[in-house]
Amino acid sequence: MASSLTVANVDAGYGAVRVLEDVSLQVGAGETVALLGTNGNGKSTLMKSIMGIVQPVAGSIRASIDDVEHELIGRSTEEIVDLGIAFVPEGRRLFPKLTVTENLLLGAFRPKARSAIQRNLDFCFETFPRLKERARQLAGSMSGGEQQMLALARALMSAPRILLIDEPSVGLAPLLVKRTIDKIKELKEGYDLTVLMAEQNFTQAIRIADRGYVIVHGRIAFTGDSAEALSNNELIREFYLGA
Repeated sequence: MASSLTVANVDAGYGAVRVLEDVSLQVGAGETVALLGTNGNGKSTLMKSIMGIVQPVAGSIRASIDDVEHELIGRSTEEIVDLGIAFVPEGRRLFPKLTVTENLLLGAFRPKARSAIQRNLDFCFETFPRLKERARQLAGSMSGGEQQMLALARALMSAPRILLIDEPSVGLAPLLVKRTIDKIKELKEGYDLTVLMAEQNFTQAIRIADRGYVIVHGRIAFTGDSAEALSNNELIREFYLGA
């Protein structure tokens, strides 16, 4: 069954500081959509708004989960996760003094995920063999690339239908960035996910994105209906390709 996400005319911010202005975007069922923008333009605020961490002051955020529509604004983060939406935050936000396995199990608290814990755990260890090798290692003692693998795997333990990923390339060496982006594609296909990925590394993001949006100063400045359209846009060339 299909799952999709629609953000319509959203305004959001922090107290008196408005960060997002009239933001609208769509992520269709089974799509990988890139939200592109340099630091400070509102990517993380939009992700947090979708997850209920930041409450928008205007607009609508609707998720269709297995063909059932849900308005997300006004719901708690826990309720949104329970619907089947998982979030990999910027900086990974792991529990550093817990082991790899313990971090993964904490990702499976969603009621619908509990009956599939072992199956999802096996899938994560198959997808990320390094995590299986380090199952008893403390998360805080792992490398940045390994921690990013763990953050992705922890999100998958909730058996999501929609996956939000905020800046997966931050703090990683170029080779690890490529591997991480490749893994996101692999997980999306293997789990039949709908993915919204916020990223400032245009070159890597566009390799797996079906299409994307460029956000500038809290507004959607360009909508690219394909990877080719994004590559040929002058805004992209100016800010990402140095043209």
